[in-house]
Amino acid sequence: MRKLNKAAAVSLALALLLVMAAGCGKSELQAGKTSESPEGEPRREEIFIGIAQDIDDSLDPHLMTSAESRSVLFNVFEGLVKPTPDGKLAPAVAASYSVSETGDKFTFKLRSGVSFHNGDPVTTDDVVYSISRVAGLDTGTPLISAFSIVESVASPDDGTVVIVIGEANIEFLAYLTAAIIPKGYDSQETQPVGTGPYRYVSRSPQENIILERFDDYWGGATDIGRVTYRILDNAEALMMALRSGTLDFCAHLTATQMNELVGFDYNFVVGTMNLVQAVYLNNAVAPLDNETVRRALSHAIDRGEIMDVLSGGLGVPVGSSMYPAFTKYFSPELADYYAYDPELARQLLAEAGFAGGFELEIAVPSNHSPHIDTATVVVEQLREVGVTATIKLVEWGTWISDIYTGREFQATVVGVDASAMTARAMLERFESTNGRNFTNFSDAEYDEVFAAAIASTDDAEQVRLYKRLEAILTERAANLYIQDLCDVIAISKDVAGYEPYPMFILDISKLHFTD
Repeated sequence: MRKLNKAAAVSLALALLLVMAAGCGKSELQAGKTSESPEGEPRREEIFIGIAQDIDDSLDPHLMTSAESRSVLFNVFEGLVKPTPDGKLAPAVAASYSVSETGDKFTFKLRSGVSFHNGDPVTTDDVVYSISRVAGLDTGTPLISAFSIVESVASPDDGTVVIVIGEANIEFLAYLTAAIIPKGYDSQETQPVGTGPYRYVSRSPQENIILERFDDYWGGATDIGRVTYRILDNAEALMMALRSGTLDFCAHLTATQMNELVGFDYNFVVGTMNLVQAVYLNNAVAPLDNETVRRALSHAIDRGEIMDVLSGGLGVPVGSSMYPAFTKYFSPELADYYAYDPELARQLLAEAGFAGGFELEIAVPSNHSPHIDTATVVVEQLREVGVTATIKLVEWGTWISDIYTGREFQATVVGVDASAMTARAMLERFESTNGRNFTNFSDAEYDEVFAAAIASTDDAEQVRLYKRLEAILTERAANLYIQDLCDVIAISKDVAGYEPYPMFILDISKLHFTD
């Protein structure tokens, strides 16, 4: 492959800056002014959003697996509290809450006038049912591991719910974003019902998902009446849709794709994706079960070149499983732990008994151009140290079933995000017994420190422990950490109101037409 030289990288970065210069805000990059609709033309009510992958087969919010599902269904479901763009938590189904001095009892006063999408009012019975279900109080198996500490959920009166946990936990409130759903309703997997600003209408697998404005939403009806998510898992089809103007909003574009769209009817926002992109390694498969081999691969990766190729150096380098939006937990110095050093990589491979290299298959979701481009660069870099890597493109559904769930892989390039605004949500997947530990990482010190971190009630101490977990992942070369990807978002000029969150979600309730 032809590497992007320094001059080409600088050229791409300058092109991005020229687009940015047209902007009129801190993060919004505008290509031109919004034109007014012709007088007398009916005001439109629908927007079309392009996404690169379908959501999960099950629409049950307590069983979500993929980040895309969380992003779409964020607008359909709400918890007792909900995240805000500044990384805090705001009351949602609950109007207010209090936490006991001992940190083990949470009391919520429910918001009056909250209705489900089927018209039924939200009651304390629904809340007790929802939290008990996630905590597995009836089955003994929590649907979300953080809820394993829940001891009881009760309603002392018609407007109050009390949750008691078995130990003080300063992170637990963030998990109470878990969806409140109607008790006794058994069709969540196919016809989900929540309390959010949009209600689910329909889906055509691999084609679209349709949501409509919920007029009785407690926070007030949204400006946009109907939202159609179009699933475009082919990069060329996606670009054709953008160039033809049939999409109003599309995130996770590359800088190159943005440059191809300059001059079309879009404004642009450039940020990061709030995830950790890495070559994730199956630590249970030879020769990747050898730490020396993993360290060698870490020295063989030139993260700077990868970032230059993908975005002219934009994005943020990471050295462990934490991205920058988790400010107090993020350790930027870990990105420099493994300097790019092909000679050292070859020495380490020889020490591990692989002086002649080995073959490595890298599985990559076929619908994610940034991950494919990254894998392409990685293949060339590994070849320089004697490792013959090949790319295996897989459909997203196959990636979920065979790689994430089945753990049948050697290496894969993806981005991993947080299911809740906690450090635990990023780091628990590497605890040896965690069901989401798809990389099969197993380390006694990690398990011990993780147990101490989630049990800590002192914020400073907990931060220290979480940072130690990140350092262990780096020191053990658990994965080949690369970056929090540059994220380019294209938005039609007559649509405004986009606000980024420190999570991989899109809040469409704030979008509105500018006319």
